[in-house]
Amino acid sequence: MAKPEELDYDDSFNFPAIDKCASIGREKDTVVADMDGTMLRGRSSFPYFALVAFEVGGVIRLLLLLLLSPLAGFLYYYVSESAGIRVLIFATFAGMKVSSIESVARAVLPKFYSGDLHPETWRVFSSCGRRCVLTANPRIMVEAFLRDFLGADMVIGTEICVYKGRATGFVKSPGVLVGKNKAGALMKMLGDDEEMPDIGLGDRKTDSLFMSLCKESYMVPPNPKVDPVSQDKLPKPIVFHDGRLVQKPTPFMALLTILWIPVGFLLACLRMAAGALLPMPLVYYAFWALGVRVYIKGTPPPPAHKSSGQTGVLFICSHRTLLDPIFLSTALGRPIPAVTYSLSRLSELISPIKTVRLTRDRATDASMIEKLLEKGDLVICPEGTTCREPFLLRFSALFAELTDEVVPVAMSNRMSMFHGTTARGWKGMDPFYFFMNPSPAYEVTFLNKLPYELTCSAGKSSHDVANYIQRLIATSLSYECTSFTRKDKYRALAGNDGTVVEKPAKLAANKIMGC
Repeated sequence: MAKPEELDYDDSFNFPAIDKCASIGREKDTVVADMDGTMLRGRSSFPYFALVAFEVGGVIRLLLLLLLSPLAGFLYYYVSESAGIRVLIFATFAGMKVSSIESVARAVLPKFYSGDLHPETWRVFSSCGRRCVLTANPRIMVEAFLRDFLGADMVIGTEICVYKGRATGFVKSPGVLVGKNKAGALMKMLGDDEEMPDIGLGDRKTDSLFMSLCKESYMVPPNPKVDPVSQDKLPKPIVFHDGRLVQKPTPFMALLTILWIPVGFLLACLRMAAGALLPMPLVYYAFWALGVRVYIKGTPPPPAHKSSGQTGVLFICSHRTLLDPIFLSTALGRPIPAVTYSLSRLSELISPIKTVRLTRDRATDASMIEKLLEKGDLVICPEGTTCREPFLLRFSALFAELTDEVVPVAMSNRMSMFHGTTARGWKGMDPFYFFMNPSPAYEVTFLNKLPYELTCSAGKSSHDVANYIQRLIATSLSYECTSFTRKDKYRALAGNDGTVVEKPAKLAANKIMGC
C-alpha cells in the first residue's frame, strides 16, 4: 500500500458517481465515508460549529465565529482547507470545557445532522456490515451522532488539544484531517495486516487520496436540492434533543439571530408583562396584538360551582413547554392553578397563575391534588417533562385515581427561531426564549370529557385510564405514544436522571429539575 506522501491528487480523482454503486449484498463489506458533502448534503460545517458556539459560549461566541468566518472562507478556498478549518475550530472551541462540547454533541447536533443526511450515501453506507467515517471535523463533534444514530463502527476525525479539561482551540498532530492527513489516518487504522476497505465515499478532490486506498471509490456530486433521508428511515428515531435554536444557523441565519436577540428580548418582556399584569380575559387579545397567536379548538367545560358541592375539573395536558398551563388559562379566559414537578424560582415569580410543586411522594401529592380540586379546576401535565418531537411520553397514572372529572387537552405550539425548553441550560430563561420568537403560536384543543365508564370509579385501573388518555391526545395531534419517561430524557440529553442533589439544610433531597 502506498504511503500518504506518495499519493497524488491528479492520479485518482476520476471516480464514478455514487448512484453507480450497488448496495445489495454488501453485508460483509467495509465502507469509509467523508462527512460534509458526503454523509451530509451540505458541504459547509459552519452551521454545526455555530451551534456549538451558541449553545456553549452564547451570543458573544457566535458573533466571534461569524466575524472570523470570512477569514476562514478565504483561507479554505484560496490557501488550504486545513487553515480555514483551523480558524473555525479556534473561534469555536478556545477556552470551552470539553464536557460542555460533548454535551452539545450528544444532545443538540444529532437533530441537525439527521436532517441533512444524504440519501444516496445513506443507501450505500447502511448496506455495509462495517462502517467507518473519516472527517476533517473534530471527532468530539460528530462521534456521538455517527455511533448512536447511524451505527458507525469507527469515527476518525480531527483531534483537538485539551488543557485541564478545556479546549485550547488548537489541534493535535498530524493536524486537520484533509488530503494526505486523511489518507494517513486511514492507513494507520488499517495497519499492516488488514485488508483495504471495500468502498470509499467522498465529495471533493482532497478526498481522492483516501478513496484511492479503497477497492471501489465513488464521488458524491454536489446537489443541495436532493431531499434528505426521512426520519422514519433512520435506525434510531430522535425523540429527545436539546438546544435553543430551531433552525440550522447558516451565516445568514446566525447574523439574523444575533441582530434579533436584543429586539426579541424586549418584545418577550413586553409580552410576559401583558400576560402577568392584565386580567386573564384580556390576555388572549393582548397576545394577539403583540404577535402571539392562540388558536382554540373544541368546547371547554364551564367553571365548577362551589355552592353545588361540585369538585373542579382536572385538565390533562400534553406537555410542550412550561407555558402550557398559562395558554390553557388564556384559552379559558380564567386562571387555572397548575401542579408541576418543579419550576425555576424566576418562572414561579413571573407566572400569572398559581403553581404548586409536587413532592414526588405519592400520598402527599395525592392529598394535595384532592384539596386543590375541592377549590376549583386544576391543570396537570402527567408526562412530567416536555418533549419537542411528535411523541408523547408515558403518562403518570396518579391523576386517574383522584377524580372522574377529567378533560384531556391536546397542546401544540410553533416556534420559528428559539425553543422554549431546555434540559441542559437554565430553565428560568425558557419563557423568555419562547416569547422571543417573532410570532410564536399555541394551539389548545379541548377534547371530550372522559366518560364515566372509562374512569377508575367504573372499575378501570389507573394505568388503563392514563394510557387511554395518552392515546386519545396522541391521535388528536397525530403523535406517537411512547413509554419513555422523564429519566429517559435527562439520561439522553444531560447524562443524569433529572435529579439534583442539594444540601439538606437548604432544599429537600431529590429535588427535581424544572419541567
